[in-house]
Amino acid sequence: MSTLLCFHAHPDDECIGTGGTIARAAEQGHRVVLVVATNGDHGETPVDLADGETLIDRRKKETAASAAVLGIDTVLWLGYADSGMTGWQQNFHSDAFMNAPIDEAAQKLAQILRSENVDLLTTYDWHGGYGHPDHIQVHRVGHRAADLVAGVRVLEGTMNRDRMRALMDYARKMGAFNTDDEGFDPDGPADDGNPMGSTEDEINLRVDVMRYSAKKRAAMACHASQLGDSGFFLKMDEEQFAMAFGTEWFIDPTSNDPLRDGWIFE
Repeated sequence: MSTLLCFHAHPDDECIGTGGTIARAAEQGHRVVLVVATNGDHGETPVDLADGETLIDRRKKETAASAAVLGIDTVLWLGYADSGMTGWQQNFHSDAFMNAPIDEAAQKLAQILRSENVDLLTTYDWHGGYGHPDHIQVHRVGHRAADLVAGVRVLEGTMNRDRMRALMDYARKMGAFNTDDEGFDPDGPADDGNPMGSTEDEINLRVDVMRYSAKKRAAMACHASQLGDSGFFLKMDEEQFAMAFGTEWFIDPTSNDPLRDGWIFE
């Protein structure tokens, strides 16, 4: 069996982008390691923090709960500060992940790749899916770390913009939920000015995780401080959720092959 390391920017990213893949890999007996680049310290602050409990404390607890649901073996933190969205004041903090020297952060991740005997590393596409500075940095740092460790294969997690557009059009026609209320347009400018995710002709691998959509949803629910029941993801019923999140998408940066159905360890 292999060791999969999923490298993510913030607490909760692990279940949104790769939750189904993680659950499927764990069920098959592969060892899964989660590395989170930042502490998520600029997320939504819940009103029910206990005395002495910080947002970082809460989000780490939520991540541990999510990891247990998905079958993650080990959760590790690089310890950088959340950079916030593009243009936020947090962008200028010296300890923000976006400002970390690439080689410094990559050396930290490379040490984990070696010590955990990682075979496969997932990171993000070139603009982090939606342009968040920390997601872009995950892409850069992930690739640099893999360059430093022989034998580590890289896949870039992404979102299928064509599929997203089609699902939203279908949802509007069926009246399943009013996506217009969310103010979301996958073809519109995201955080870095680019559209969301990737087009289908840029993606190599379509992974069926429909069987694991309930686990993925349960893992998202663990992150109640950020993804509560009133949020976009968890307002969907189980069927809608499975339709929207029952497939995960990856780019193999070493391949020009067209999109195919498959599995990350094939």
